[in-house]
Amino acid sequence: MGAVLGICSLASWIPCLCSGASCLLCRCCPNSKNSTVTRLIYAFLLLLSTFVACIMLAPGMEKQLKKVPGFCDEFVDCEALVGYRAVYRISFAMAVFFALFSLLMIKVKSSNDPRAPVHNGFWFFKIAAIVGIMVGAFYIPEGPFTTALFAIGTAGAFCFILIQLVLLVDFAHSWNESWVDRMEEGNARCWYAALLTCTSLHYILSIIAVVLFYVFYTKPDGCPENKFFISFNMILCIAVSIISILPKVQEHQPQSGLLQSSVITLYTMYLTWSAMSNEPDRTCNPSLLNIISQIAAPTSVPANATTVPVVPTPSPQKSPQWWDAQSIVGLVIFVVCLLYSSIRSSNNSQVNKLTMSASDAVILDDATGSPGGDVEDGEPRRVFDNEKDAVQYSYAFFHFMLFLASLYIMMTLTNWYSPDAESKTLTSKWPAVWVKIASSWVCLLLYIWTLVAPLILTNRDFN
Repeated sequence: MGAVLGICSLASWIPCLCSGASCLLCRCCPNSKNSTVTRLIYAFLLLLSTFVACIMLAPGMEKQLKKVPGFCDEFVDCEALVGYRAVYRISFAMAVFFALFSLLMIKVKSSNDPRAPVHNGFWFFKIAAIVGIMVGAFYIPEGPFTTALFAIGTAGAFCFILIQLVLLVDFAHSWNESWVDRMEEGNARCWYAALLTCTSLHYILSIIAVVLFYVFYTKPDGCPENKFFISFNMILCIAVSIISILPKVQEHQPQSGLLQSSVITLYTMYLTWSAMSNEPDRTCNPSLLNIISQIAAPTSVPANATTVPVVPTPSPQKSPQWWDAQSIVGLVIFVVCLLYSSIRSSNNSQVNKLTMSASDAVILDDATGSPGGDVEDGEPRRVFDNEKDAVQYSYAFFHFMLFLASLYIMMTLTNWYSPDAESKTLTSKWPAVWVKIASSWVCLLLYIWTLVAPLILTNRDFN
């Protein structure tokens, strides 16, 4: 009897797996917008694939797979299921999935479009499609596929870094606007102190980063590239901070301030560190473990002790591991930006401006489709459709952003290392360094443009 009830209960879930997001939430979940829940589900699928890729990079995973009876035989190559090859194929599957949906969802204007239910529902079939593409990707042989995917991943990750900048600028503007409004409402001294503290903290962390870069990533008679990267980006960050508080800029863009510039400065320092961490010359690119050991090493030497100069031995190239400091910071930034882009729903946010087409300039207020209006089985719906008249974001661009995010995850987990077909390992090369450092320059130029654009294009409304 219990088995029959279990089968009936499972059968009752099948329609939910084919319908929209309303069936996926429990009764205790708060009322939510269909547009927000759908984006969160897609973000969860991408995060789940990232978690699987991290597991495939874990040490000893191949030995654990071989312990499964009959798993590693002539049909399954356990060596192909672990390491960077697994990361490439998992990310390739997610990229293909989101690229296809991006093409499918072009010009979707409202939830009444026949393609909208495909975007907001049919989750069982979507998951099955992702698994199918992943399984098929593991049968693709090494060689040109991996080399071509590395080139595509480098370009896609570069574009996603620029999208991260837009999300960070939007977050900083929203943060500054929220606290300034609270200052005007009351207790101005407290909120001003909080604003000043956060801004100062960002700049202090940036200054500390610059000092550490000069100490550990440069040599008195070497590492000229790192010296140029650090000095040039530091000068650009100072220039950006000065431009953000110029009277002319403040007049045309009152929301501009040092808080946004401090966030961008700290993000630029991260990109600079990330670029230097990919240098092939190991003498100019110490590992984090070596840096920590040098900081923790005792500096005092007894007077009668004989000092012997220690020549640092360049560490050999190692296979990438997902717990590297660079990868962890990159993943944290990725997760924050992904969740922020999925939750953020303000009509005036830079996120919606980025994900809306020009013809969708007029968007319904977020209250469209009140949760109290739709009733299902005598109870209010947990997820209500707020896109009956117009979509709240561009479906096509949202999937395109996740397509770029999949490539960014692939490059981050493999530390942007270039695959070597002969040795079947990854090696650090200069193109990855220049792509990252160029992305930091483009990010700064884009932010400077957001500051000076209202001064140049006076006939346009930037409110």
